[in-house]
Amino acid sequence: MKLIYFSNSRIPTEKGYGIQIMKMCHFLAAIVDHLELVIPTKKNKVFKNVDAFGYYQVEKNFILKKISCLDPSWIAKKMPQGIYIKVQAVFWLVSLSVYLLFKQNKNQFVAYTRDEYSLPVLQLFFKAVVWEAHTLPRNTKRYLKYWSKCHKIITITNGLKDELAGLGLDGKNILVAPDAVDLSEFEKVRLGKQELRQKLGLPPDKNIIAYTGHLYDWKGVQGLADAAKFLTEKEIIVFIGGSEEKFDLGRFRSRNEGNKRILILGYKPYAQMPLYLKAADVLVLPNSAGEQKSKSWTSPLKLFMYLASGTPIVAADLPSLTEILNKDNAVLYQPDDSAAMATSIQKVLTDPSLSTKISAKARSDVQAHTWQKRAEKIVAFIQS
Repeated sequence: MKLIYFSNSRIPTEKGYGIQIMKMCHFLAAIVDHLELVIPTKKNKVFKNVDAFGYYQVEKNFILKKISCLDPSWIAKKMPQGIYIKVQAVFWLVSLSVYLLFKQNKNQFVAYTRDEYSLPVLQLFFKAVVWEAHTLPRNTKRYLKYWSKCHKIITITNGLKDELAGLGLDGKNILVAPDAVDLSEFEKVRLGKQELRQKLGLPPDKNIIAYTGHLYDWKGVQGLADAAKFLTEKEIIVFIGGSEEKFDLGRFRSRNEGNKRILILGYKPYAQMPLYLKAADVLVLPNSAGEQKSKSWTSPLKLFMYLASGTPIVAADLPSLTEILNKDNAVLYQPDDSAAMATSIQKVLTDPSLSTKISAKARSDVQAHTWQKRAEKIVAFIQS
């Protein structure tokens, strides 16, 4: 089987989708006969001249093709981000159409994408199109006919599959494949916790409660920041991640300017994530129950990295998270309750036996969630 993965995205990027796409392409390429990743020429000053393969620590076993595409970045400077996204998507679809008009031997390939708005164009040029669903658009009726034409559909949670099946799609044509992790990135970390803290400039004498990822409201990060007042002076909450100061990172800093019990580090390179996770005492998944994508749809990359780290996990008791987490590999608490979150954190910190038990179970459970196993499962499903 030959596969072309189409993604309207900046790669490399500080966002999690870059990890997911590059890792999946790498492990899919090890199974299929040929794989190409096609992306647009998008501007990203932070990653100018950065090699995507080196950044994501994957070998060059597939072709990364950038097609010329107008990036209306000037719109983002003067108008809401949503307008830029829509205009840029139109330019991508035009560029994609032109590229595919001249692409040779298209009938030999299966097309694969995460972008539902690319489906109408891809289905014009390919007999077999696979869509990987990470969220659902507001107007599901608009896309229903394109989803029904897909050769196969992959979802990252059962919640997404149930919603699609509820719209009338055949559940037998939908595979649930949660996200995953590259265990080798954690296995090669040889430094101990204190050595890692010294290397990363983290407090050596504090109980470090860590969160990695973006700082959007639906991820529950403000609830985690608010939990600081329920903890002791021995604890400090460290936030690693966020995009730009003008977006989630800047808003989060401003909102928590007076909170001296938290440390906001901002974006850190992907290769450093295992170090930060292993340097912590507790890792938190504070997702909010307020939005459907948080409650039922998300399969956070951080969840699987947390499992692989060997550091105990505290998480909101949400359907999306408990598809993977349970009382044996994490401590769960009532979502959107900062006091309950803090109590769960203290429970882990004050009970070494519990901490050791759930961490060991987490490391055992994550063995089933590697990128290699995910890729094998998806290829088998496409070919079935």
